Amino acid sequence: MSGDTPGKGLLRLLTAGSVDDGKSTLIGRLLYESGGVYDDQLESVRKASTQKNAVLDLSLITDGLRAEREQAITIDVAYRYFSTAKRQFIIADAPGHEQYTRNMVTGATTADLAVLLVDARKGILEQTRRHAYVSWLLGIRQVVVAVNKMDLVNFDSRIFVDIRSKFQECTGFMDKVDRHFVPVSALNGDNVVWRSPAMPWYAGPSLLELLETVTINENHSPGDFRFPVQNVIRLGQDFRGYAGQVVSGVVKPGQKVVALPSGQRTTIDKVHFYHQTLDEAHPPRSVVLTVSDHLDLGRGDMLVDPERMPQVSQHVAANLIWMSSVPLRPNAPYLMKHMTQVLCCSIAQVVSKLDIHTFEDIAVDTLRLNDIGAVEMEMHKPICFDFYACNRAMGSFIMIDPASSDTVAAGMILRNCATPSDPSGLRPFSAVPYGPRPEPSQAKGLAVWLTGLSGSGKTTICNAVFTEILARGIRVEMLDADVVRKHLNSDLGFSKRDRDENVRRLGFLAELLTRHGVLALVAAISPYRAVRDDLRRSMGNFVEVYVNAPLSVCEERDPKGLYKRARAGEIAGFTGIDDPYEAPLSPEVQCDTAVESIKTCTDKVVTAIVEFFLPTKP
Repeated sequence: MSGDTPGKGLLRLLTAGSVDDGKSTLIGRLLYESGGVYDDQLESVRKASTQKNAVLDLSLITDGLRAEREQAITIDVAYRYFSTAKRQFIIADAPGHEQYTRNMVTGATTADLAVLLVDARKGILEQTRRHAYVSWLLGIRQVVVAVNKMDLVNFDSRIFVDIRSKFQECTGFMDKVDRHFVPVSALNGDNVVWRSPAMPWYAGPSLLELLETVTINENHSPGDFRFPVQNVIRLGQDFRGYAGQVVSGVVKPGQKVVALPSGQRTTIDKVHFYHQTLDEAHPPRSVVLTVSDHLDLGRGDMLVDPERMPQVSQHVAANLIWMSSVPLRPNAPYLMKHMTQVLCCSIAQVVSKLDIHTFEDIAVDTLRLNDIGAVEMEMHKPICFDFYACNRAMGSFIMIDPASSDTVAAGMILRNCATPSDPSGLRPFSAVPYGPRPEPSQAKGLAVWLTGLSGSGKTTICNAVFTEILARGIRVEMLDADVVRKHLNSDLGFSKRDRDENVRRLGFLAELLTRHGVLALVAAISPYRAVRDDLRRSMGNFVEVYVNAPLSVCEERDPKGLYKRARAGEIAGFTGIDDPYEAPLSPEVQCDTAVESIKTCTDKVVTAIVEFFLPTKP
């Protein structure tokens, strides 16, 4: 099976249904009779069945967690792999209980087909309807309804026909869905792998025969090229590679691409896979790409097809599946995990909620556990995305509560909310803070000044701190020295006098922000100790963060290629090479990025900020 594309005949399927409908038994039967169970697994199941004084309990093949076996329910998504002569299968056995709908969503995100079990004695239940809708919402267009436990209703064809009719009626609005119906008894094996003589009125295939032959309506076009950067690989000064996964499209050497969000155009030089160089790579292969031009890319950036660009906006409409017992808080800050980046977001408006009984939209002002609703949301900076209907990976995201770190929702982007007066979809982020607020005596802001050599990691830490602090409801702005120099200080050179003036102007901006109660994050080399000390005296509320990395480490990273140019004599007076850097003598925070992770460094800075704004009261 190729690492680039699904193997020939590979089918990813999800099983779902209500509690005790027999999902695990059905999957166990499929695995057992197709030879997909290892001998040691089978022996473990036999022992567990003996302890329960039962015949061979095939549900235990997938119910691997001790808690599941003790409670006789499935509480996690169990993935299993097996194959027949005609097809390979990846099965996700999803939980049936309503409180584990979030697990079912996890299993459905990559599935091509859903097998929904219905207990012949109970018929269509609310959870059946929910699972059918979630499957459709997540893009599954092949659904098999397995009417299980037919042996307990004496294999009555009228019950099967009635369930089939009711399911078709309640899901009739779900367009482009192929529905299949199979009567089965998972416990006895009727119509699971082999056709059963117990139901002569059913002339269709067994469940396995159907799974082996069903046509998956896939878009055989690989799609538009999308490559979110996960990490930057540096192997010496001459190699800079961008690691990530090809989520759609094809990439090959010589291909033109655009880097987002910068908009820089370049050409793919090589496609690396371990120690190999590939002629091309397809989804979902993870590779390292090198490009012909020097680009300052990082985690969260993206390489895309210049002829088929993604949407860019910070205001989108989306469907949410709410997974938390804590209701959605409109306008409160949340974190959004989209592709390889995490950013702050808020729900500007809850448009509607789905009534699972009627499949109609109703007006609400919040979402609760297992609710499915449409919302409009804002992010604190733009994201690059495709609509979920066109690209599942690029159009999906999860939401996280920053206070608890719990995943609270799964989302699917429906459209860009740009308006005629706001054609870019870019607008001020307007999340309202929640939780503890600063006391009036602490309303004055704070300047956090990150200093260190070029390549030490100042901007990376600053970006991470910005996201963490914004999610905590503290007013924050970020001043990056390179950005400010480009837009405000372009008249300045790199003499000592001009560098001092550059830092002085940065300090003036930071002080203006702090006067209004804002946290100002500043990332600047600011090489001279005396200038930094002057800023501390003038501002008062000042935290100095020394981002410490040895010169040799910074030169090896050389994210902008400046050290190489300085060593070659192309840049004069470069800090660390032919101009001194004066390290802080007693900084409030020190981050040693040569040995400490970005998270460790970020946590240090965040702790210092939170202690200032929200001190612990005795």
